[in-house]
Amino acid sequence: MDKELTIIVPVYNEEDNLERVEKELTAYAKSAKIPVKILFVNDGSKDKSQELIEKICANSTIFNFLSFQENRGLSAAIKAGFDETTTNLVGYIDSDLQTAPSDFDLLLEHIGEYDLVTGVRANRKDSFVKNMSSKIANGIRRAFTSDGMDDTGCPLKIIKTDFAKRIPMFKGLHRFLPAMILLQDGKIKQVPVQHFPRIAGEAKYGLWNRLLGPLLDCFAYVWMKKKYINYTIAKKG
Repeated sequence: MDKELTIIVPVYNEEDNLERVEKELTAYAKSAKIPVKILFVNDGSKDKSQELIEKICANSTIFNFLSFQENRGLSAAIKAGFDETTTNLVGYIDSDLQTAPSDFDLLLEHIGEYDLVTGVRANRKDSFVKNMSSKIANGIRRAFTSDGMDDTGCPLKIIKTDFAKRIPMFKGLHRFLPAMILLQDGKIKQVPVQHFPRIAGEAKYGLWNRLLGPLLDCFAYVWMKKKYINYTIAKKG
């Protein structure tokens, strides 16, 4: 089957970034080696994001959208995107565009052999506090999951859709996507990607949800790992 990619773009109060998102993702879709669709998931934005999203989608057939009635969080937005995806590959990128759409090509080089390929933000352009809190959180998470990933918070990933749809998502589990692929006996890989400063809008995560929140989520993951159902069908008749 020929590869096709749906890129999920979670949006929460990003009206100042959406014009740039349209421009950069349109350019990437035109240059990509495989067909690309873009799916906005508006997570209950209170600004003009939905108005802008509908305008973008009306002007281009490669864009589509879902809009939540209320804010439900990043994991819910990603889960909704997974559920809606009909292509055999699904990825996502944040609407702040601190990662480059063109770097999806770096991930696509490996997705044939692997079931999830994630970016690792090289030379991060964030504050010292943000970088250190993320580094500590990633260390804690690795200790719980043994997934070997250095930067699961990187908002640039590609997953084979059949694996993505089997992930039992709960709030905060977007940080554990590689570990959840391993639970399915899938293969994962990380690839260095570019990182840029946020130039518009506001970050949605503070010290609490970079450190203490992920620590609590680790215990939820451990519980899920013990209860996770995985099986392989030997025959059908």
